[in-house]
Amino acid sequence: DRIGQVLSNLLDNALRHTPSGASVALSCRREGRWVEFVVADSGEGIAPEHLAHVFDRFYRVDTARDRNRRGSGIGLSISKALVEAHGGTLTALSPGTGRGATFTVRLAAASR
Repeated sequence: DRIGQVLSNLLDNALRHTPSGASVALSCRREGRWVEFVVADSGEGIAPEHLAHVFDRFYRVDTARDRNRRGSGIGLSISKALVEAHGGTLTALSPGTGRGATFTVRLAAASR
């Protein structure tokens, strides 16, 4: 249930920061003993100086804009904590403003 909450949050954020006509994609793949869920968009992107802080509690890249979008600034930090509680990682990458963002959830694969 909690990983579903994480993916829902990441998709919601991607949709909120991606304009009409741009794309949001969710993919999943197995990498060795790991399963990776990737949420990638071609939206607003994240400037390099903000990328290191996106998982900080209450951090907002643009506070005026986010207030209008109902963001509280805690969704990503909660998501990261949930993923880490499951023994995984949550990372963010962006080539910069206007160039989209990619969030990757990495969890141990279930034993067969």
